[in-house]
Amino acid sequence: MSNSVKVFGQTPQLIDREDKSERTLLRLKWVKERMNDLIIGSILPVLLLIMWQVLGDLGLFSSSFLPTPLRIAAEFKTLIVSGELTQHLAISLQRAAIGFLIGGALGLFFGFLVGFLQRLEILFDPSVQMLRMIPHLAVAPLIILWFGFGETSKIFIIANGAFFPMYINTFLGIRGVDHKLFEVAQVLNFNKTQQIFRLILPASLPGILLGLRLSVAISWLGLVVAELIGSQEGIGFLINYGKQHSSAELIFVGVIIFALIGKLVDSCVRLLENKWLNWRDSFQG
Repeated sequence: MSNSVKVFGQTPQLIDREDKSERTLLRLKWVKERMNDLIIGSILPVLLLIMWQVLGDLGLFSSSFLPTPLRIAAEFKTLIVSGELTQHLAISLQRAAIGFLIGGALGLFFGFLVGFLQRLEILFDPSVQMLRMIPHLAVAPLIILWFGFGETSKIFIIANGAFFPMYINTFLGIRGVDHKLFEVAQVLNFNKTQQIFRLILPASLPGILLGLRLSVAISWLGLVVAELIGSQEGIGFLINYGKQHSSAELIFVGVIIFALIGKLVDSCVRLLENKWLNWRDSFQG
């Protein structure tokens, strides 16, 4: 009899190598699928860019009204070489991050409180629901009147937008936990702490992550509002500068940056959702 332990005729080392090989194949398959999705998703934008460039070269529209992609790319290059783009982008990202962290954290905190305490919902939630219906552009002048045109007002506008989606989705996620799970908790003799951390929070995580995703998106929109109203630095400032000097290329650069960074941040949050909520696929399967 061999000294090596065998499982179903295979040594543990062989089984381990097969598991690693299978995981590698799964990763390669996932990367291939994402690349295929990226290629398919890029077809329409690439065709539109080509058509846009051709029509611009034919002179079918004014370059001062709608500059061609190559002219916009040249403006991008100029800003990158001069270092202006990096400087303004860093300031905008810092503002958005601070505003999101403040507003998102407060939204998460109050969402938990209202979700767990029904009496607090009666006191707090009606006022929040009324305030969240006020648009950014309506409340921004008042915030600037209170705090001036400095960083405080900009961060306040961003935090104001980040608060509401985080609060609402956290609150709804907690209240939407299936009551059957509480019956299971009783069978397992869970105490209150175990119910919160092993039952309610995992079950409400999809709603909380949805709130996170929406909160990040609204924070980015709030940044646009804050910087367009009054700013001497940031991507919004570049757009305003382009408007004042009739530079459509500069305006397009700012708009494209806002779109690309917004999409990148949203994709990062979606990756977190896929990682933390992969258990849903196993249940559905």
